[in-house]
Amino acid sequence: MDRGRTVTALLVLLVLLAGCGGSAGGAQVSGGGGADSAAVAETSVEADRAADGGDGGGGAAATDGAAATGRSIIRTGEVRLRVDDYETAHANLTAAVEARGGYVSDSNKQVHDRAEGAWTSGRIVLRVPAENFAETMTTVENEGRVLESSTSTEDVTDQVVDLQARLENLRAERERLRTLYERANDTEDVLAVERRLSEVQTEIERTEARLQNLQRQVAYSTVTVEMTEPRPDRPAPDQWYDTPVLAAFLDSVHGVGVVLRATVVAAAYAAPYLLVFLTPFAVGGGLLYRYRHRILDGDEE
Repeated sequence: MDRGRTVTALLVLLVLLAGCGGSAGGAQVSGGGGADSAAVAETSVEADRAADGGDGGGGAAATDGAAATGRSIIRTGEVRLRVDDYETAHANLTAAVEARGGYVSDSNKQVHDRAEGAWTSGRIVLRVPAENFAETMTTVENEGRVLESSTSTEDVTDQVVDLQARLENLRAERERLRTLYERANDTEDVLAVERRLSEVQTEIERTEARLQNLQRQVAYSTVTVEMTEPRPDRPAPDQWYDTPVLAAFLDSVHGVGVVLRATVVAAAYAAPYLLVFLTPFAVGGGLLYRYRHRILDGDEE
């Protein structure tokens, strides 16, 4: 019985130490962990050991291997484009991002059908390696006429460090709980250790998922592109008398202006030819006119 009390006391002390270590290593991360873990159902120690075998390979390697070197920055971009053909632009952007090691994570489009015609608009979300973010933004902006373009960055270095520290504390607590479980003989103590071990394993999995999600966002930048085709112009009225009066008057005024401009331009073009070709005739006509008057004057005398 003394041995059971000793195990219980060690378990309580272990939980208190783990709670202090977790709050010191990652205050931002552990805020909701207790409430969530309290709802986790009891699982067997065999299941915990199987889960440990799974995360001890891929999960731990991904977490430890992705330790931040320098700053962890999430880069995002948003671009609004006017494109001549939506399908062509969509295909070009898809090919461009795949050529840079990225992929299309989301895509949707709408076909607007109105009386004046139909046009397509839509959105495409590109995920591209962070080192190719600037180049991808340039490619996107060159695909059409840019209506709006913006970029933003978010420094998540502190979050990554806190999550990594939280994982270290949780894994250390898990190992201590396993050691304590092997030494426990009393049924009540065994169940208590199992329950806490299940909670710790659940917290480890959740923390790993949050850390991996941040690391994916850092590794792959996001570019959201909204594209729309130009809306077709309204067709002309079927009959000329269906044209509104004011519109008809303004069209006539515009037509008069066009005719006047055309006349002036035509005169400007014709002036050099008239000057060159009509001058000899004018000079010859003048001389002939003078010669004729001289003859007439001589006959009268």
